[in-house]
Amino acid sequence: MSQGSRPPLRLLCLHGYRQTGISFREKTGAFRKLLKKHAEFVFMTSPLLVPSEGNGDEGAGWWFSEPSGHFRAQDESPCVKGYQESLRAIEEFAKESGPFDGILGFSQGAAMLGLLCGLQQQGKLSFSFRFAIFASSFKSRSVPHQSLYSEVITLPTLHIFGEQDQVIEKSMSEEFLQCFQDPHTLVHPGGHFIPAAVAYKSTYIKFLQQMC
Repeated sequence: MSQGSRPPLRLLCLHGYRQTGISFREKTGAFRKLLKKHAEFVFMTSPLLVPSEGNGDEGAGWWFSEPSGHFRAQDESPCVKGYQESLRAIEEFAKESGPFDGILGFSQGAAMLGLLCGLQQQGKLSFSFRFAIFASSFKSRSVPHQSLYSEVITLPTLHIFGEQDQVIEKSMSEEFLQCFQDPHTLVHPGGHFIPAAVAYKSTYIKFLQQMC
């Protein structure tokens, strides 16, 4: 079947920490343009507002690793404040705006996507999706989340991460790969972003075409 005779894949998009659906959409403009014939991107915002630090750097997050309402990807913490609220919001959004073929997540949104994959793998998610795309992702180190990594996740996945990422170090994204069966990877020389250079277009399209 040719690309022109089938609708684009629908992807739910989960933003990073201190972002919103709107700001994530703006930051992925070039990436979305690269794939406009192949995918429709639908953005949502987490219900958890990140406390302002007075520098205008506000936004939302998917859970907090500290009871005070802050998050660090490196925290090995018993705290997952707001996680259940975010999970309910995602399930409700999927119910109202879905179905979605796949989910794209960036940074903490990608880590949240990893938890959704674990829930689906264990039959604990109220909706379903067929593939996942992770950018600058990591394995949650919060203690209550560890059971969601107890089974190897068999869902088809593409993992994008940068050699020079100073926010989520490359080693954290590589560690995350161990949770998946036969993950696809795209490693770029840059930092904490989704690369949109034409050189990567064929990798993205090949993966999406395999998901059709």
